[in-house]
Amino acid sequence: MSVLDAIGDTPLIRLTRITAGIAAEVHLKAEFLNPGGSVKDRAALAMVEAAEESGELRPGGVIVEGTSGNTGIGLAMIAAQRGYRALVVVPDKSSAEKVATLRAYGAEVVITVGGVPREDPRHVSQVAARLAAETPGGWLAGQYDNPANPGAHRATTGPEIWRQTGRRVTHFVAGVGTGGTISGTGAFLRSAGPVTIVGADPENSVYGGGDGSPYYVESIGHYVHPATADDVWPESYHPHVVDRIERVGDRESIAMTRRLAREEGVLVGASTGTAVVAALRVARELGPDGLVVVLAPDSGRAYLSKYFDDGWLRRSGFPVPAARDSLAAASPGSGAHAAPGSAASPGPLVGDSPITAAVLLPVTARVRDLPAAARVPARPAGQVTGQPVASVALVVLPRGNRPLTDPAPGDVVGAVPLDALIHADPGALLTDFAQPPLPTVGIGESSAEALERTPAAATWVAVLTDGRITGVITRGALAGTSSRDAAAAVH
Repeated sequence: MSVLDAIGDTPLIRLTRITAGIAAEVHLKAEFLNPGGSVKDRAALAMVEAAEESGELRPGGVIVEGTSGNTGIGLAMIAAQRGYRALVVVPDKSSAEKVATLRAYGAEVVITVGGVPREDPRHVSQVAARLAAETPGGWLAGQYDNPANPGAHRATTGPEIWRQTGRRVTHFVAGVGTGGTISGTGAFLRSAGPVTIVGADPENSVYGGGDGSPYYVESIGHYVHPATADDVWPESYHPHVVDRIERVGDRESIAMTRRLAREEGVLVGASTGTAVVAALRVARELGPDGLVVVLAPDSGRAYLSKYFDDGWLRRSGFPVPAARDSLAAASPGSGAHAAPGSAASPGPLVGDSPITAAVLLPVTARVRDLPAAARVPARPAGQVTGQPVASVALVVLPRGNRPLTDPAPGDVVGAVPLDALIHADPGALLTDFAQPPLPTVGIGESSAEALERTPAAATWVAVLTDGRITGVITRGALAGTSSRDAAAAVH
């Protein structure tokens, strides 16, 4: 027996505390108990075995894959056990823990830039394909389009759930990333009985109808860069298998991830948080005969520096729940940040009330492909959707007779009127006025934290709420003496 024989047959864990008041049973399929730490061990093994059988992967060969981390870890584990080299390409947004785990298994890790269109040669899939072609003995696993990915779950995950629930499962909930897990598992369960298949998707992911802009939950969803020429969905995802999709925001996903650790004793990643939020929505609709199985893809140990780190949450503009082992208390009526002056939040806060106006627009390559009249994307006022790659010069409307070059806290800040710029020069592009992105601070950060992290030369700083830019503040205002002064300077 080898470590690979330990893949699969993961237990079901019944959730009991976060399901208070819900008549239906909700069980967690604990895929984080696979030896490589995630559900991707199943697909990794199935893909390698299929490639060995077909002759695509030969003894002494090199396994190559582009991944957010988990599939690469599974492949690296298998490579170590079977004597292959592993070459794994990951985007720079992957957690440090995942990269360290890949290297611990002996994989060669190539980190490439994230947030670029699929056609960009720096994209994860492009880099992996190139390396596989250039490396002697290289074999590209290709989880996004490899039929062995959903096939693994049709052969193992689905039958396990059917057996473990005594054929009583009524609903299966899972996140959608490559689509292999929900497609394969769902296909088996639908063939076995009247089981409803529910996809859990980040709010901005296009699978569930989002705009494809960035989100903070790793390993699920489908991001589309604005400059993408052709949005190609994975062949591993079979949408016809999924009966409905529940869209879940980053804040709700991260909060549930933390709750699962503190209330159920289950340490999982944020993709599990997304899926559990969706599962509870489904379960609330059911009676006592309902039995919901929700798949937990990976362990929270891979995200200790992100979703479980209070500093990361504050920097990204997410609420930080009050800790039992801290004297810091959440702000009255807010819960969004620690109280001013506490040990967890020294100094005044960047803001203590919702921001009502956004002044920045993302500038991307997409605008060059549009006619002049359509170069400014239509976005609802109050929030910048997406991850800006540049900024447009700001106009300051000072109080009194002070010059525009001398902004002060409380001055009104607005965006350059882009339509006026375009009318003034019909050939001008928005990118012609673009400057580098502004540094960012979280809405719940203390001014001391924000000042320490942002460049001293910066005049303006973008403010994040739930990871999205919702306003700007002058860096000088961060040096104020009260949270009221700092909050008043946010626009």
